[in-house]
Amino acid sequence: MARRPNQKLKLLYLLKILLENTDEENAMTVREMIYELDRYGIPAERKSIYSDLEALQFFGFDIVSRRNRTTEYFVANRLFELPELKLLVDAVQCSKFITHKKSEELIKKLSCLTSKHQAKLLNRQVYVADRVKTMNESIYYNVDRIHTAISRNRQISFRYFHYTVNKKKKFRKDGKRYITSPYALTWDNENYYLITYSEKYQDFTHYRVDKMMDIEITNYPRVRLPQDVNFNVAEYSRKVFNMFGGEEETVKIQFENSLVNVVIDRFGKEVCIEEVDKDTFVMSAQVVVSPTFFSWVFQFGDKVRILSPEDVVSRYKQFLADTLSLYKNIL
Repeated sequence: MARRPNQKLKLLYLLKILLENTDEENAMTVREMIYELDRYGIPAERKSIYSDLEALQFFGFDIVSRRNRTTEYFVANRLFELPELKLLVDAVQCSKFITHKKSEELIKKLSCLTSKHQAKLLNRQVYVADRVKTMNESIYYNVDRIHTAISRNRQISFRYFHYTVNKKKKFRKDGKRYITSPYALTWDNENYYLITYSEKYQDFTHYRVDKMMDIEITNYPRVRLPQDVNFNVAEYSRKVFNMFGGEEETVKIQFENSLVNVVIDRFGKEVCIEEVDKDTFVMSAQVVVSPTFFSWVFQFGDKVRILSPEDVVSRYKQFLADTLSLYKNIL
């Protein structure tokens, strides 16, 4: 008896049909499977479908049968559950560093991990106030290239830019390439940052990944960290507010008790906190003192006060005075 056409593909197409069309709320009968296979030009008999279903179950696919008016089949457990996919879709839509175009591509791919019925539930419009997506389409691949360089213990080179008031790119160092030793990527204040070690300055520095262009992995090994340097990316991110550079100092700040969760969210549960009275507490922590740090303190108004060191108190008072001077001629 001549072999029917496309029979070698029948099992693959049957799996495709089940994955795309079934879930716990949407099942298929054998007759419906035969009809769908025929649409792909693959004839099938009922008996062969039963054998194929057993083969898929034996291989490890969680294909479950249930009795209604007739026997129906569906894919029960998948690699990702629907709530997990919803969480991933929300994260992609909310991520500032992923462009609109790349967000749509990623969500479309995530939708392929469930049935077409549940995929409709992934069309979730999650909006965050004043959400601005990045304009740099290459960031998606920049991150991958940087991870590759770190895993290979190689330096990278790139060009770094900022935007002018005319919204044009202007390259730093007249377009000359930076050469750095990448050590970590971190996501802070909704932006990706590359943390590198500078042999020249014997210290760490960082760059906005969406402002990097033409990244290349060199053949030069990364600069080794000094033996006395114990790099911790989480600790580095906590100290550097919004990745704004400055001098690192140990500061003491007095807060109202209502802000304890804010402090823990920023510095972690290990932060040093001492109760002052029934209304306030004092936090001690190492921070990079910068205008961004002062802005963070300023948002809490009279509920927070920097206690020490004196030079930081003086700089904060000057920060406040400079800000107020902008409004001295306004009624």
